[in-house]
Amino acid sequence: MSKFTLRSKRGFTLIEIMIVVLIIAVLLAIAIPNFMKARDTSRTKACVANLRQIDTAKMQWAMDEKKVGTDVPTSGDLIPTYIKNQLTCPAGGVYTINAVDSNPECPNDETMTDHKL
Repeated sequence: MSKFTLRSKRGFTLIEIMIVVLIIAVLLAIAIPNFMKARDTSRTKACVANLRQIDTAKMQWAMDEKKVGTDVPTSGDLIPTYIKNQLTCPAGGVYTINAVDSNPECPNDETMTDHKL
């Protein structure tokens, strides 16, 4: 056997492995903050969609029951006729329904200011 055949079987050097690990670390450092931002954005959009659904259900309930804008429906009034299930914020907590002429509120609207209609 010659020197060349022995050399081709030796594998990767420590420097080569460290460079690969460094590249992976840099890619993760870029990807993780973008993933977190995308997750927060999707939670916000889901929350606003839930708030719109509650608001629409309140308006339908008020028209069907001949209620005025100051009347406040309960969860039992809206579920299951106007809303299939109890809606909860993706960030946690149950929505406050409020009166027909006011918007429903997210339980996280103080900490997450974009969770509003």
